[in-house]
Amino acid sequence: MNTITRLFNIKYPIIQGGMIWCSGWELASAVSNAGGLGLIGSGSMYPDILREQIKKCKQATNNPFGVNVPLLYPNIEEHINIIIEEGVKIVFTSAGNPKTWTNHLKSHGITVVHVVSNVKFATKCQEAGVDAIVAEGFEAGGHNGREETTTLVLIPQVTKAVSIPVMAAGGIGSGKAMVAAFALGAEGVQIGSRFVTTQESSAHINFKNAIVEAKEGDTQLSLKQLTPVRLLKNSFSERVSELEKKGASIEELSNLLGRGRAKKGMFEGDLVEGELEIGQVSGAIDKIQTVKEVVDEIVEEYNSVLKKLENSYL
Repeated sequence: MNTITRLFNIKYPIIQGGMIWCSGWELASAVSNAGGLGLIGSGSMYPDILREQIKKCKQATNNPFGVNVPLLYPNIEEHINIIIEEGVKIVFTSAGNPKTWTNHLKSHGITVVHVVSNVKFATKCQEAGVDAIVAEGFEAGGHNGREETTTLVLIPQVTKAVSIPVMAAGGIGSGKAMVAAFALGAEGVQIGSRFVTTQESSAHINFKNAIVEAKEGDTQLSLKQLTPVRLLKNSFSERVSELEKKGASIEELSNLLGRGRAKKGMFEGDLVEGELEIGQVSGAIDKIQTVKEVVDEIVEEYNSVLKKLENSYL
């Protein structure tokens, strides 16, 4: 038991990222049933879909699970109300000011965690009263920090700056990486990319196979003038890169991005024109597994590495 397992009442301090188009009730419940904390990714859901996903997750697991809520979502108030009405007790917020909803959520007995990419926002989260923080390095897939600070550098700075529990994210997909995160001061890890390729993920099989086939260097940070996002390289990302090299305006990049680009790639499986959000750790993922296999493998490797380190000293 540590601070994170006690905070969420879970067996392992392993949190599944609430990734759009990939994190439905099947993935969230499977992670919770495996001893971690599953999160429903509400950012790609209309309010009625979110309610349905929460109901199905409650039926599929008796263990704690949560909902990830991007605070810039247009239907944010409806989402918050549904979460409260359905009795969800854990909410991870991101992409916005934690002060906006933290007190409201906590007044309903909800544990609140916010995702940050730098020390400044970490301290603001603590001031806002959140219960814990996810500090995410720029190795991570999806939307990213403008500072491009790596997890290795970010975690010790954040843990030094705040007194509340910190979970590490970005480039973590193994027991070895989990040990490293703990050595840096984290008390839990949030894992995204590794769970995208599980059988229970709602990502399209084309996307899962593309991740498995990915090699080192096959992702890049794109759309920096809008909101930086790490993508698997494809025809769409190459066009983004060409536009950025030419000094394209925000309007030009927005027009290229259009609407539904992430859904087209991750959920519908268009590997040419879709937006394929995934982390650098994709280069180390070589097979599609069940959630239980992934969690068990990470925990086994974590314990094995710790034993080796106990016998290794300077």
